[in-house]
Amino acid sequence: MASAIHPSVLARLPVCTIFAVNGLFIGVWAGLLPSIRDAFGTDARGIAILLMVAGICAVVAMQVAGRWADRRGAKRITLAAVPVMAVGLGVVAFAPSFPAVIAAAAVFGVGNGMMDVAMNAVGVHVEAHRQKPTMSLFHAFFSIGALLGAGVVLLVALLTESLGAVITGACLVGVLLGVSATVAVSSRLPQTRPATGGEGTGGRIPAAAWLLGIIALCFGMTEGTAMDWSSIHVTDVTGVSPGVGALGVVCVSAAMIVIRLLGDPLCARFGRQTIVHAGALVAGSGFVVTVMSDDLPVVLAAWVVVGLGVGIINPQIYAVAGHLGGGRTLAVVVGFGYTAFLIGPAIIGSLISAAGIQSAMLLPVTLAAVVLVLAFWMPTAGPAKTQRGADREHGPGQHARISR
Repeated sequence: MASAIHPSVLARLPVCTIFAVNGLFIGVWAGLLPSIRDAFGTDARGIAILLMVAGICAVVAMQVAGRWADRRGAKRITLAAVPVMAVGLGVVAFAPSFPAVIAAAAVFGVGNGMMDVAMNAVGVHVEAHRQKPTMSLFHAFFSIGALLGAGVVLLVALLTESLGAVITGACLVGVLLGVSATVAVSSRLPQTRPATGGEGTGGRIPAAAWLLGIIALCFGMTEGTAMDWSSIHVTDVTGVSPGVGALGVVCVSAAMIVIRLLGDPLCARFGRQTIVHAGALVAGSGFVVTVMSDDLPVVLAAWVVVGLGVGIINPQIYAVAGHLGGGRTLAVVVGFGYTAFLIGPAIIGSLISAAGIQSAMLLPVTLAAVVLVLAFWMPTAGPAKTQRGADREHGPGQHARISR
């Protein structure tokens, strides 16, 4: 048994690195948006178009990448996606005009969609062979990478006041770090087993995938609200400066990293369904406080609670999707989550304009409640199944077969 588990334990470090690389690229991209806006003289509408192009291309690429991952193995798709994202950032670095940046966003979105599905499929593969939950750890490294990417932008901005130099420098440093890390671990990244015949390549997507997709849509909008609007909420509601208001997103991000680092032992003990229930309840409770309080310490504490809640849900939903139906099912569920990130800012922005930012936080409260209810019908799959009936049926050491 030890010899069978040992290689998959060793495989976690390369997979953690790949998740961190994806987060690094996303962190650089997101951190540069204000600089891109000012350097190219666009406005909020231009940035919205940029994000929409990247998001749509990502969702489309996910559906293709999910099928490719099942047919050819997810490792190949993951490694192929890294240079695509790097090219996208490279074009941003030297873009002569805003249309060129939009083209770069399309390339970046394609690479991100490919990588998101494929790296999660690799993570599910490792988890299945370890027979222990590990997806939260991988997603923690994504969050760590995103924080590092934002730090790269901040560091370059401290070294130069030129917007063009900030964009070029941050993109090139991000590409150098991401590609170097990928090359360093590429030979040790585990390869998933391609599906043979009709297995996982042309069969129906499990019906449960659509329920998982709806849950992903709800928690995607909830998590997106926390990341996109927490700093503005803190600034407007408590009356502090924008610099102090940025503590909102710091609280959310730090809490997400912490809970994801702790998530796998919790998942092993309580099961994924219970973890999703708890995450929705905690996130909803934090959002309730953001609606009611205007005291700075209380509001910041509320955003910490929100981060703890939303951070634990994502890895569980993606893990179940991968265990149930491989890359194709992952693509559907992750696609729902990305759709939330596309429509969420517009919906929240409209609510803020109509009713104010505190009242707008009632939407994520409602969505957290929906996740809480839907999780009662959430399927269980993979090594985190702890329900007694499942253990009696399959045995405590078995897990759902994955189509790779």
